This record gives sequence, structure tokens and C-alpha cells, in this order.
Amino acid sequence: MELIALRTFQAVVEEGGILAASRKLNTVQSNVTSRIRKLEEELGAELFFRKGRGLELAPSGRVLLDYARRMLMLERQTASAVRQVGESVGELRIGSMETFAALHLPSALKAVRASHPRLEVRVSTDTTSTLTEKVLDHKLDCAFVAGPVVHPDLRFEELVVEELVQIHATGTDPVRLPLILFREGCAYRTRAIAWQRRLGHAVADAMEFGTLEGILGCIAVGLGWTVMPRRVVEQSAHAADLVIESVPPDIARIPTGMIALREGPAMPALKTLCDGILASTVRAKAA
Repeated sequence: MELIALRTFQAVVEEGGILAASRKLNTVQSNVTSRIRKLEEELGAELFFRKGRGLELAPSGRVLLDYARRMLMLERQTASAVRQVGESVGELRIGSMETFAALHLPSALKAVRASHPRLEVRVSTDTTSTLTEKVLDHKLDCAFVAGPVVHPDLRFEELVVEELVQIHATGTDPVRLPLILFREGCAYRTRAIAWQRRLGHAVADAMEFGTLEGILGCIAVGLGWTVMPRRVVEQSAHAADLVIESVPPDIARIPTGMIALREGPAMPALKTLCDGILASTVRAKAA
């Protein structure tokens, strides 16, 4: 039984048909059909009932789907474990929110480099929801996101509680300005919109940007307002042009930490990374 056949079978089930599965797998429909037919011949069982142009999962198919998912997850876990050979050789794929990357990652990555000099570290930034999906899909080994994150397949280790504040340019009235936000899926975005509605702002529309610098730069020249971690604002090159205002605790306090697969392989570099972030947080509080 080949893994590519199981992957194809899973795609047909999850995408709802041969055509959609072929698009997801970037192959032609005939390849998908032949793999399913070969799998049925090998198992001696019909996996789907054909109903017109559609497919319905047969009882044998439902049994196989459970095993296929477990086998494919084991395959991904195996690949991840192989990348993490020993304590200092292999690859570590890290995801992070932009704000967290700016505040906390530099010193932590320096600690990883010192303790695991031969480890290849890859870092990418995105929204909390997208990063969570990538960890679940084994595209990232860990990610630093706004929490709390509750998922049966993930563990969440809280590292810091960020304080969100409202910011706008000196001399502007945020009530009359649009929100400036990160893309859909950002945890700060959700809280900013909730705060906007609570205040009953006159302007209900919003602008979206993909970068932290883009958001802060536009706010600094009076184009809008937003909610952002206090330390990000205070350390920004635009700080002198911004007004910082506190918001209620239910909006302001947001736990932030690392997510990783609950059943994932042990990675010594992850502990080094978390220890580095905790150390940098302690130093920031003492400063």
C-alpha cells in the first residue's frame, strides 16, 4: 500500500470528488482514478459508492479513512523527527506573528544559534489562524501566536502576556478615523474591531496591511488608528508621533506563546527557543 495512494484517497474524501482532489494534488483526474482503483484492488474492497457524477464513502472507505489519516500523520512526524537529528543538526521551521517576531525572536534565535550551531533555522510570519493551520498541517514545527489556543492536537505554552493599547497620531481623533489592521485571522484584529464597536466609532470601515511597519507608518501620519502591543509601539521609530491610550483589561491582556503538535517529536531546540524568549522578557521588565 503506497502512501501516495492513501494521500489521494484522503484528498478525494476531503475535497468531495475526483476533480477537486486532482486540483489539490496538482495532477490529472486519470491519475486520481487509477490510484483509487488500484487501492480498491489491493484491499479487495469497494471504497466509494458511485452515485451519478458524485461519490459516497462506503463502509470500507470509512474504516480506511481513519487508518489513512493516522498513517499519513505518522509519515509527517517521521519526516519532522528526521529533520531534528540530535541536538544541533537538522532543520527547525518557526512561525511567528510579526509583532512577536519584532519583540522577542532576535535574542531567542541568537540563543538557538549558540546552542545548536549546525541547526538550519527557517522563520516565517503570518496571522495566528494561518500559523495554527500550518502547525497542524506539519508545515511548521512550532509557531508563536496569540492565545489561548485550545485544540486536541496542539499544546500551548504561554510565554508572555502582552498589553494591547490604542494608538493614533498626535492631533487626530480616532473616533473619526478608520481602523488599520493586519489581515483576516490576526488576533489583534479581532480585539480592535470589538473595541471599535464598543466605543461606537463614527467610521466603521478599515484598511488592511500585511506588515507592522506599514501599519505604524500610516497611523503616524494620521491615516487611522489601531490596537497594538505597547512594547511594539514604544520601540517603534514612529513612537514620537503616536498617542498611546490604555484600553480595558479584557481587550488589553492577551496571552501569547508557542504552539506545537502534542504528539510531535521532542526537539531540544524548542526548549532553547522558549528559554531565550523568557529570558528576554525578564530583561525587558527589569530595564
